[in-house]
Formats: sequence, structure tokens, C-alpha cells
Amino acid sequence: MLIAAFTSLGCAALLGSALAILHLRAESGTAVPWPLAALHALLGVGGLGCLILALRGPSRGLAEGTAIFGMISAVLIVATALLGGSIFLMHCLRARRGGALIGLHATVAVCGIAVLAAYLFAG
Repeated sequence: MLIAAFTSLGCAALLGSALAILHLRAESGTAVPWPLAALHALLGVGGLGCLILALRGPSRGLAEGTAIFGMISAVLIVATALLGGSIFLMHCLRARRGGALIGLHATVAVCGIAVLAAYLFAG
């Protein structure tokens, strides 16, 4: 289940990178394709669900000192989901999506995936 979470979140990150590039190249007022954004959200939430289910299982990484990394990663991915939801809310309200909010969403997501990678590969 942990490998499924890592794979799903990794695919969501790659798709998010493509969405960020599309956002940066788009003219003002045009939005990124909503099916890609929906797939990005679905992969991210699915990966978070897999991660939460994996954390309910047996402990891993106690000998290496990485036992808490799974919980840290889950908290960071939840924060990422909340930031993504705020980006979606701004889109629904027709407010201008700030690049800073998208950058913060991406930064927190990459941190969460990096901690998850350390938890998966070191544990």
C-alpha cells in the first residue's frame, strides 16, 4: 500500500508540474484544462488515502530512526491538499490564482513526497 501511495503521489507531482508549466505559459484569463487538473487532484487524494491506510499497518523504520517519517509525510500531503483546495476555490470564485499560492502548493507537495521516499526506501 505504501508503494501505491508513493506511485500515485509521484504521478500527481509529475502532472502538477505539467499543469504549472501550462499555467505559466497561458495568457491571462485562460485556465489550464480542467480534466488534467481533476486527474491531478484525484491522484493526489488517492495517494493520500493509500498513505493513510499504509500507516495503519505495522510500524516500519524503527531501527533506522525513520518511524515518524510516514506521519510527517501524511501531514505535509494533507497541507498540500488544503492548499490545492484553496487554489480550486479561487478558480471557482473567478479570483486571480496567485503564482505564490501555486508555488507554495508545489513546495509542500515536494517536501511531503521527499519525506515519503525516505520513509519508503530507508525503512
